[in-house]
Amino acid sequence: MENVAIFDSPGKGRGLKATKEFWAGDVIFAEPSVAAVVFDSLLERVCHSCFRQQDKLQRCGQCKVAHYCDRTCQRAGWAEHKQECGAIKAYGKTPNENIRLAARILWRLDKEGSIMSDMQLITLDELEDHIPDMQEDDLKDLKVDIHNFLDYWPRTSKQHNIDDISHIFGVINCNGFTVSDQRGLQAVGVGLFLNLCLVNHNCWPNCTVILNHGKIELRSLGKIEEGEELTVSYVDFLNLSEERQRQLKTQYFFDCTCEHCKNHIKDDLKLGGVAEVDGVKPTEEQVKEATEYCFQMLEKMESARLKGDYHEVVKICKECIEKTEPVLADTHIYQLRMWSTLSEVQAYLQFFTDAADYSRKMVEGYMKLYPPNNAALGMASMRAGVSHWQAGEIEVGHAMVCRAYAILMVTHGPTHPITKDLEAMRVQTEMELRMFKQNEYVYHSMREAALKNKPMAMMHEPRSVDEGIKNLFHRKK
Repeated sequence: MENVAIFDSPGKGRGLKATKEFWAGDVIFAEPSVAAVVFDSLLERVCHSCFRQQDKLQRCGQCKVAHYCDRTCQRAGWAEHKQECGAIKAYGKTPNENIRLAARILWRLDKEGSIMSDMQLITLDELEDHIPDMQEDDLKDLKVDIHNFLDYWPRTSKQHNIDDISHIFGVINCNGFTVSDQRGLQAVGVGLFLNLCLVNHNCWPNCTVILNHGKIELRSLGKIEEGEELTVSYVDFLNLSEERQRQLKTQYFFDCTCEHCKNHIKDDLKLGGVAEVDGVKPTEEQVKEATEYCFQMLEKMESARLKGDYHEVVKICKECIEKTEPVLADTHIYQLRMWSTLSEVQAYLQFFTDAADYSRKMVEGYMKLYPPNNAALGMASMRAGVSHWQAGEIEVGHAMVCRAYAILMVTHGPTHPITKDLEAMRVQTEMELRMFKQNEYVYHSMREAALKNKPMAMMHEPRSVDEGIKNLFHRKK
């Protein structure tokens, strides 16, 4: 950890600063988890060792809860699962993800002590748990978790007092980090990474965090000077400053004082109306009405999405867009959510021209709001590139894929599985683009024949934005 040093950050407490100069895409440090577990909702669909998501997994023959890709993963995960396996069998049911994570952390502490690695900058005891700051409902949930934990914790394991157990749960609540699947596309679990806990928040950060081959990497988003504080964003910048502040206060117990929050930077774009055209511009009242209408339609759309009624989702989105697009700016966050959902659903339903059109609008809006090297912007550009390729719009598709690749080389790095996928996509679209420019007719004929011989696989079912990769830090539901 020679690249970083702990220091007292003004108004924030402890933080990390760079001890050397960094450039965009540099890995500042990499760190394995103290412990990590699969979400309750994905217990049977995600490997409990490598966190790979797949349909056919082998179930642990003893506890019947843990699932693995194969014997190799089961052997690799046995050290962590051994005590857990017996505890689950004795308990007779599956404890929730917070209890499973707290138990794994305590078993490791009991075995290795508070210093578990030469790279470790801080002990778990030194981290804040913020239990005195918790709201009443959260405290009730905490007491239930502790009660169930005590029932679950084996009598044969070392016994801990209530204060120590409470501290672990408090640390998980405000420092748990989302673990993604093998391609980095979906949150599948939660883990604790001690050094990462020292990195403070900024709504316009100079670093990002990505999970790559089982370790988190803190990566530089641009030039960082020696002595500069290292920051990441705990929440999505697409939210208004007021909403970001609410989320940070509720989940992490601090008031953000960054420039973007203090000066409400870009909030006007996120709730704005369209620019003046031929001397005509919507009034504030029209923008307000369109905003309220769009918000109501978003709730209806989400309800239909949860039911899996995707044709109804399309109907709601198109009805809303037809009414609000002439009024709301292309950076309005509600309109962006409509475009994002509609592009994903239309791709799933294989209406690729529609999906391409709305994904392009979404990316153009994102580019005006997000920092240039932002993982969400990179992933959106990749999605748009794929949609344009599927629609046969090879020129725009290749440009979008190249943009996504440039961003993800910084945010994810060249060895990440999603970057490797993008590299293959970039080579493919570049080859097709050359063919297209040489002879459009031959290109389209060959493409049509290829698609007939190998039908396109259905896209994954659309899911809400909150289930994606945007929220890197685990939020308790």
